[in-house]
Amino acid sequence: MSTQVGVSAQLGTVGVDEILEDGGVPRTPQKRSLEARRPSSRRILSRTALNIAAFVVFICSVFPVYWMVNMSFTRGQSIISRNPSLVPLDFTFANYITAWTREAAPGQTDFPHALLTSTIVTVGVLIVTLVLAFLASVAVARFHFRGRRGFIVSVLIIQMIPGEAMMFTIYGMIDDWRLMNTLMGLGIVYLAAVIPFTIWTLRGFVAGVPAELEEAAMIDGCTKSQAFWRVTFPLLAPGLVATGVFAFIQCWNEFVMALLLMKGYNLTLPTWLNSFQSATEATNWGAVMAASTLISIPVVIFFLIVQGRMSGGLVAGAVKG
Repeated sequence: MSTQVGVSAQLGTVGVDEILEDGGVPRTPQKRSLEARRPSSRRILSRTALNIAAFVVFICSVFPVYWMVNMSFTRGQSIISRNPSLVPLDFTFANYITAWTREAAPGQTDFPHALLTSTIVTVGVLIVTLVLAFLASVAVARFHFRGRRGFIVSVLIIQMIPGEAMMFTIYGMIDDWRLMNTLMGLGIVYLAAVIPFTIWTLRGFVAGVPAELEEAAMIDGCTKSQAFWRVTFPLLAPGLVATGVFAFIQCWNEFVMALLLMKGYNLTLPTWLNSFQSATEATNWGAVMAASTLISIPVVIFFLIVQGRMSGGLVAGAVKG
């Protein structure tokens, strides 16, 4: 007995079965060799290949953005050169000044007015979309009612129909409602285009949260509404943020419907940017690149604000405290 205790004390937390051989004779545990711990050459090659592929995809995704910013600081003659520089050697801010002050047409909107129009429409549509889509996704995922399956299939089918296929119908409806060239008319069109995708996406997030969490909170003394807002809703916050990002980008970058319905001082940023192309004048590509960079900045800022919420809070609210 003393021999076994002494061996155990020397070997630390090694199990008894590893210490004693058949017949109760102590034995020394075998340690894994360093060669066995090292990853195999096949695994190293596969990991290296995946890293290289990821790096190539990253470069292909980032380079167009870098080239846009690079050209926005380059003078016009250098932009159209056959040997463009990867670095703006002839650095200038003139393109940004031109983009900021240029009107779409004489007496029409400029960048600040187009930015205000896009911001009002996008933020308003985003708020209304998240509220309606959240309520609809909860009803579809948690309640069983007549026509539930048909509603889900209808949402999916509507999402598959391109908006351009309904241009004439949408134009006629907005014109009949006397909402042409108004922010409300454009917002209604954006809302109808964004909300099916948002409902479909949020439905998956709601269905992924177990209903047993609410039941456990109700056992602890919460009412049904308290259990939902204190337990379930924090778990759905990343899903709301993720779908909100997609809805924001879709509304911010939409071009066809805004070109069809808006004009004058109510142009959005994509339609204002389209005014840089002219059949009578040469395109100022430096101003186009500067304007494109300015349009991209609000999207980047919005993503930086909400990106922490997209990855955080996945288990927040699971414990009632």
